[in-house]
Formats: sequence, structure tokens, C-alpha cells
Amino acid sequence: MAEQQNRDCPECNGLIEFPEVASDRRDFLRVAGGTAAVLGLGGMTVPALARADSPKETPVKTPMPAEALIKELFSGMTEEQKKQSAKEYDHTQAGKGLSRKIMDPNKFLFQPMSKVYTKAQVELLERIVKAMSSGDEGFRRISRGGRCDASGAFTNCGADFFGDPTSGKWAFVFSGHHLTLRCDGDSEEGAAFGGPIYYGHSPDGYSRANIFYYQTQSVMEVFTSLNEKQRKAAVVVKGNPGEHAPSVRLRGKDAPRPGMPISDLTRDQQALVSKVMREILSPFRKEDADEVMAIVEKTGGMEKIQLAFYPEGRTDEKEPWSFWRLEGPGFVWNYRVLPHVHTYVNISTKPS
Repeated sequence: MAEQQNRDCPECNGLIEFPEVASDRRDFLRVAGGTAAVLGLGGMTVPALARADSPKETPVKTPMPAEALIKELFSGMTEEQKKQSAKEYDHTQAGKGLSRKIMDPNKFLFQPMSKVYTKAQVELLERIVKAMSSGDEGFRRISRGGRCDASGAFTNCGADFFGDPTSGKWAFVFSGHHLTLRCDGDSEEGAAFGGPIYYGHSPDGYSRANIFYYQTQSVMEVFTSLNEKQRKAAVVVKGNPGEHAPSVRLRGKDAPRPGMPISDLTRDQQALVSKVMREILSPFRKEDADEVMAIVEKTGGMEKIQLAFYPEGRTDEKEPWSFWRLEGPGFVWNYRVLPHVHTYVNISTKPS
């Protein structure tokens, strides 16, 4: 199949609000054993933003965490700016579904940042999104090389607030085409990333032009390692998991899930799944990646997660599936490969 770098995205239109996520006290246990250690994720390192350990150089100041930068931004906003891009924590805009729980608006929520923020504030917003990413490389992937897909530029995305970051519960939502990121200072208890997130890129997922192609490659390594019996268990021959909020609603602990359990894979195959986990978490900051793995452990461990492939649609030997999915009691990573990448993620300590 020829690589296609620009596909129409009619399904990107519309506003989808994620249903209420059940809460639990967030558990920041250090993941240092069990399945996480087997997978090599307990001490997983993500590219650092800066280093201060060189004896030959003046130590570099440790970058501020995203939460501190967000508070700095909010504290410097004028009342007019807050009217444009800040709402109450539980705000919902009638008829449009605009709230802190929205999952894939595919644009800014209220105004593009170019119409709200000063140049200095936009520079601070870039620092914020980098702090939510794994440094420059993570930011490059999250921003799709700085173009943000159909948004066209970083400044055409939205940076919106729900609640006051300097007092009480709050949520910061950064959104653009094929992207919804959150940071909330743990206001949404029990939820990694502050709630469900969304990312994608316009080239198809099998194209080297897709900035998340390395994730497709990593999953393909797992797929090609499966024997006939394993593929029969892992491949869902009818339908697909769907997209948007319903596709990543967490099921009950003992609810049936599609695909095959990671625990049924060989040790070598589990190591390949370990690589997949590192790759999908690699664009995000280490704090979020660590919390993801803590929630996985708390909800049963990797052995409770199942891997499924969906071949529906235009597929062939080189492009054998249109969706792949990792799902467990507290974990859903739903990745659409064709016709281009849409990825919906929901990780929480309790079913929704």
C-alpha cells in the first residue's frame, strides 16, 4: 500500500464526553516487583529533560513539573483571559458537551491559544506540554513534529482550565486535532494521566511517515511471534472495538475481554509485550508512566491484561489488522492503525 500522509478524517468531527470515572484514593506505590519487574517497567526510564549529575559542568536546574508551571500560568492570567479559557471544575456547556471529561474534541475547547494568551504565555504553555511529555523527543511526537496535524500549529490548539489550579480541584486540558492531554494535580483520583487521553496522526499506522509507526512496529513483533493457536485466540475476526469514549469504558474485574491473556504467552513473547508497553508510554513523562504501571499492578498485574487484533476492513499479509488493543481490569489502550492512527487510552483503579 502506498504511504498516504494526508487522509480525510470525517470521524474526527464532533464532541465526545467521557462518562464518569469511578474514583479511588490514588496509590503511588513504587512498582519494584511482580509483573512490572518482569516486564522491565518498574524502574522504567524515560528520556530526561535535563541532567545535573555531571562533575565537569555546572549543574543544570531541574525543570519545574507541569503542575507548577500550570499554576504559574494561571496566576498570571488576566480576568478577561480566564473568562475565555477557564470554567468551573464541573462545568458543562449545554448542547456542546464541553467539559473537563471531553475526550476527542479534535480542536481547542473554547478559543485557540493564539487568541487568548500573550507570546510569553504561549512560550510557557510549550514548556508545560514538554513537561507533560518525555522531554524534547516526547514533545516532538505529541505535537506531530510541531504541526499538530490539522490544527496546523501549536498555537491553534487550546489550553483550557476547569477549576483553579491554585486552590481546590482543577484540570488543565490541552487539545487539538488528534490530541487530548490532561494534567490535574491528582484531582481525578485513581486515574492515570488525570483521565482518558487521546492521540493520533494522519498518515496510516503502517506508514513510516506516521510519527507513531514505531509503536505499530513493536506490536507487529508480538503478532509475528504468535503461533497458529495463539493467533486464533488473539485475533477477533468479526467487528472492531470501536472508538471514542465507549471503546475504552472499563469493564468489571471478572468481565470477559477479547483476545488472549498475556499470561498465555511464552517468556520471550512477554518480553516483546514489555517492549510494547515501553514504546506506548515513551512519549509521556516518567511520573505518568510510573503511575500507569502502579495502577496495572493494583488492578491485577500484566497477567490480567489481554491482547487482541482486529482484521476488519482493508487488510493483507503486510497490514494484517486495522486495530490492536491491550485491555485489563483497569487498563485500555485502544489503537486504530487504519485508515490512520486514533488511540484512546483509559487507565483507572476502578471500572467506569
